[in-house]
Amino acid sequence: MISALNQLVDLVEEHLTEEFDVHGLAKDLGTTEYHLRRMFSSLAGMPLSEYVRRRRMTIAAADVVRGKDDLLSIAVRHGYGSTEAFGRAFRAVHGAGPGDVRRDGGPLRTQPQLRFRLTVEGSIPMDTRIVDRPAFRLVGHAARVPLIHRGINPHIQQHITALPQDEHLRLKALGDTEPGGLLQVSDDFDPDGTEGSELTYLHGVAVSRDAPAPDDLDAIEVPAGMWAVFRITGPHPQALQTTWAATATEWFPSNPWRLRPGPSVVAVLERADDFSTATCELWLPVEPA
Repeated sequence: MISALNQLVDLVEEHLTEEFDVHGLAKDLGTTEYHLRRMFSSLAGMPLSEYVRRRRMTIAAADVVRGKDDLLSIAVRHGYGSTEAFGRAFRAVHGAGPGDVRRDGGPLRTQPQLRFRLTVEGSIPMDTRIVDRPAFRLVGHAARVPLIHRGINPHIQQHITALPQDEHLRLKALGDTEPGGLLQVSDDFDPDGTEGSELTYLHGVAVSRDAPAPDDLDAIEVPAGMWAVFRITGPHPQALQTTWAATATEWFPSNPWRLRPGPSVVAVLERADDFSTATCELWLPVEPA
């Protein structure tokens, strides 16, 4: 996977001023675009699209400062159809418009070319099992919320606390298959993992595919497949979020599995009364790499 990510970085450099085929590269490397994008964003700390934009504007800044060409020519050379579109992208990266930078020589924010290296330290014990599950359904109450990488997501918290207490009990009684208990489900999200992008969050339970579910509940159909299940105990949600990040930095690069499209599921097995600590299982859909 590290080699694949570095080849992706090389592809970006070769096609900075034009569109490039991430799907074709992933296929040639024996992986999937979905997994490649998920691993890139997890390890680079930014989506692939953001990295491409920063690299394009880093190279474009040199053309702007040199002052040999007019701004429209520079915009077209770097893949923009107008100076307005180019100016917006330039300002978003550098914090100043191209005209200001040409006049003043800055400010400039440079994005160096990335290079991925694997250092396996084993700093986080990964208590993991691989489970082959038949098709099942996730039923509960769903809402569209923004993605937040660290800390408690207030939009999710508000969604859950708005439910009556007896609704949690009703949901729990409906669950009849793994993952067990009340579940925190993330689905239909940007594979780049962009902070602030929307995802579907469902508070609910897992039921067998043919089990009846009340009409007032939302449902996500989950096809049969393999799952990597990570067991986590510690401060909540910090321990969960740390382990989630470590799946990309430590587990996937060291194991013959890759992510496949599908919901990510957190099952809370035990928790303190104030939810300051918890024992959870993180279920990620996987397939052989």
